Amino acid sequence: MNSLSEIYFTTERYLFPMVEEEIGEISEKMKEFLRIVETIRPARFLTDALRWCGLGRPMKDREHILRAFFMKSVYDFPTTKVLIENLKTNPSLRYLCGWESRGAVPSEATFSRAFSIFTEGRILEEVHAVLIQENYAKKLVGHASIDSTAIEGRERACRIAEKKPKIKKKRGRKSKAEKEAMLKAELEEIHTRRLALQGGRTLEANLEDLPQGCDWGGKRDSKGNAYHWRGYKLHLSIGDGGVPLASVLSSASLHDSQVAIPLMQKVAERATVLYDLADSGYDAGEIKDFSRRLGHLPIIDCNKRRGEYIPFAPAEQRRYCERSTVERGNSDLKDNYGARHVRVKGHWKVWCHLMFGVIAIAVKQLFNMIT
Repeated sequence: MNSLSEIYFTTERYLFPMVEEEIGEISEKMKEFLRIVETIRPARFLTDALRWCGLGRPMKDREHILRAFFMKSVYDFPTTKVLIENLKTNPSLRYLCGWESRGAVPSEATFSRAFSIFTEGRILEEVHAVLIQENYAKKLVGHASIDSTAIEGRERACRIAEKKPKIKKKRGRKSKAEKEAMLKAELEEIHTRRLALQGGRTLEANLEDLPQGCDWGGKRDSKGNAYHWRGYKLHLSIGDGGVPLASVLSSASLHDSQVAIPLMQKVAERATVLYDLADSGYDAGEIKDFSRRLGHLPIIDCNKRRGEYIPFAPAEQRRYCERSTVERGNSDLKDNYGARHVRVKGHWKVWCHLMFGVIAIAVKQLFNMIT
């Protein structure tokens, strides 16, 4: 794998002029798309199972379709139908994806089948992991900022929160035995909480334990207004420069803190991090302890509802300001890379759709750091 600086030099010096000779002047979006293709090289992630082996009807070239889905994310096309219309009417876009004629562009059904194969093979997760590992093998990540963003779905909620039956409380003072029983029950509940168990489990076990279905979630915005949506939550860990290091998709109802440890485990497999930054929603002893176990220094805002508010030291406050990178990353994903146009259904398909945007942002920010 060539270094990022070599890829940048090659694309700027040779690739862009060569493409301009073929199709004319290329736009900034086209250059961004070409950088993605040259950096990840999609062909190396397509195994023999995704290629025609000489039996049955030949499949459409999956590499071209994979490129087209990255183009859909870069241009923020709302649907696959709009993508196909642009490929058929714009020869330049069609040429960049690898199709020479209008009739060579596959149908919407073929795109849908290919997307299902990409989802089942978890190809986008592999692409993202390799991208980060290759570019951070000999580098340090100063700050890894964690946060989540709402993803609205187009499917029914898989479950409705059940109302707990009201238990008639016994009047009067509780006996010593009743107090001891209540304390014991509380301690048992604490030790079986997801956060308490995550630190001793593998990444795979922690991810399997997270709810993945479409349901209802709610939170308050920066102005204190309540906001509710039906769908999912995308949890991101973003490093310096706005490069997404890892992502997890969960049900919308899941609390942000439940995904912090799995995200840290994912990032630890891909890069070396010095500081973990998070807002007050992640203020839990288990998260801070796990961060220290990884050799990181947690800088997590104190939750005022937990008791006395402890402000940051001046140096910590300065570092905590770097957490704005994850908020900008979430906004960029929604405004420019298709996170507002989720048309697929099901956890894994929604995640696959979002990962095209996450990878596009990662490549864009990596190149921004060397220019």
